[in-house]
Amino acid sequence: MKEIFAGSNNKVSPTNKIPDFRFSVSVDCVIFGYDNGVLKVLLIESDHPKFLGQWSLLGDVLKKEEDLDNASYRVLRERTGLDDMFLEQVKTFSAVDRHPDGRVITTAYLALVNVKNHQLKTIDNALHWHAVSEVSTLAFDHKLILETCLATLRKKIEDEPIIFNLLEKKFSLRDLQHLFEEILGKEFDRRNFRKKLFTTGMLIDENEMEVDVHHRPGKLYSFNKDAFKEHQ
Repeated sequence: MKEIFAGSNNKVSPTNKIPDFRFSVSVDCVIFGYDNGVLKVLLIESDHPKFLGQWSLLGDVLKKEEDLDNASYRVLRERTGLDDMFLEQVKTFSAVDRHPDGRVITTAYLALVNVKNHQLKTIDNALHWHAVSEVSTLAFDHKLILETCLATLRKKIEDEPIIFNLLEKKFSLRDLQHLFEEILGKEFDRRNFRKKLFTTGMLIDENEMEVDVHHRPGKLYSFNKDAFKEHQ
């Protein structure tokens, strides 16, 4: 395994000695997608000897010339080939023992991907989508990071239209409601849900119907960004 730690030589005074220490700074990306009615997270097989055979989030150590945002975008491009997605910094995790090789401080990023419109670019380790509800354990402290980002997603979709990043450009109200229910873990009354949506003016009727579905075809809509800006 390559050396991932940077040395730090602290100047010390005779009265306040601070020992040298070694540490590293990294980013971890929690990438959510929505496919066939299921909220999923993109995971990769860990290549760390202690966690072989386990799944982990996509991440990497910062390079000298990078800031946190640049590093997170690089991880996404290199690991998946994706670079046009919603991405937001969530929280920094700094538990002393979170990495078996030493002190690693990582910052988690929340990303949302339209699964159907992106073709993953697999490099090295196996890369797969997993249903969030079925993820029981992950390498390192990545389960905690996943849960933290999921909680953030649940809060944000109540106030911001980021949920549309998980859908195709044209979607049915059935899909939109099911996605809300999948993320929040609760069901909504169909009539009240649609009434509330239409009062916002944020939906554009595309005058098209669903095709190749196993249920009664529904009308297709798209997100009205201009109406959202006016609604704020």
